[in-house]
Amino acid sequence: MKKVLQLILGLLVFGFAALYISPYSYFIPGLAKIYGTGHSTAFLEDYTVFDNLTVKAAENPEPWPKHVLYNSLSTSEEIKAVHEKYKSVAFVVIKNDSLLHEEYFSGYGPDSKSNSFSMSKSMVTSMLGKAIQEGYIRNLDQKVSDFLPQYNQGEAAKLTVGDLASMSSGLDWKEEYYTPFNITTESYFTDDLEGLIQTRDIISPPGKEFIYLSGNTQLLGVVLKKAIGMPISQYFAERFWQPMGAVEDALWQVDSAENKMEKAYCCFASNAKDFARLGKLYKDHGQWNGEHILDSTFVALSTTPRFEASPEYGYGWWLTSYQGMKGFAMRGHLGQYVIVFPEANLIAVRLGHLKGPKVNDYPSETFYTVIKEAFELAQNAEKS
Repeated sequence: MKKVLQLILGLLVFGFAALYISPYSYFIPGLAKIYGTGHSTAFLEDYTVFDNLTVKAAENPEPWPKHVLYNSLSTSEEIKAVHEKYKSVAFVVIKNDSLLHEEYFSGYGPDSKSNSFSMSKSMVTSMLGKAIQEGYIRNLDQKVSDFLPQYNQGEAAKLTVGDLASMSSGLDWKEEYYTPFNITTESYFTDDLEGLIQTRDIISPPGKEFIYLSGNTQLLGVVLKKAIGMPISQYFAERFWQPMGAVEDALWQVDSAENKMEKAYCCFASNAKDFARLGKLYKDHGQWNGEHILDSTFVALSTTPRFEASPEYGYGWWLTSYQGMKGFAMRGHLGQYVIVFPEANLIAVRLGHLKGPKVNDYPSETFYTVIKEAFELAQNAEKS
């Protein structure tokens, strides 16, 4: 038995050493931070085991006003079942800019932070619009090579910031969340994200078709950092988070305490009601309490499909519809959603551990049920 244990220990040491010197050495921190904690993918509270930069809240925060029927309307058995089955941690409905319903689960509360995952892609694209508005970037057609000279050859020379924002870059990237040995996983654990993303080639003509790749938003984050001359977390705080009256500080995961490059494609930790603020900003065409934060033409463009063959995506925002009304959404891994229907003056937020299977044209059972429940709550409020 002793010899068997020694053999097993020796194999483990050898395996660890081989991994350490291999191209997959990034997996080692993943063992401790994700896989060693019993998770098979990134999880809602993983910001606690990574380095972060703080996105400061507003000096004069603006809590959401409460609807006259705040939390007085019953929710359906259908949404209750979805919350339980897919482990929701927050469900918020905002009607006419007033808090109609809020509910929390599994020990979460109004101020509990939760990983945005890819909802941050909408935030990064918003910063692109702001950078254009402020003159740091000329327009959506400006070439990436103006900021990163290594992209001035071949297909890469055609790549624009708009191609990155609309997920049409032709980037060499494989989007996977549950396989440990791939570029998406490496980007989550590397301590030099800016260096890693700039190793990826453009392997097909940019600007031709929609292919969802997290690498697009990360490369856009690097471009923004070069263009504005400051961390994107600071830019977002100063141009969006604080002007929108955010109540709580947020955290944005970075690759390391040394390099401090934000994971632009994901990992903005905040709470449901503060997440909803960007939805309100876009619902109101870039205005916040009369302040012109983001150009309305950029908002309209962002929430319109770029490609006829891909009506589900604009620039950084997913597009949807319900009862003949157009909507748009921030969406993240495991079912993080901020869903907006401007015509109904309605915003719904759902955060949770699982999203459930795809249903018809909706990305998940959870997404569909959240929309349906939000409309039913709003309609019942109007009847009361």
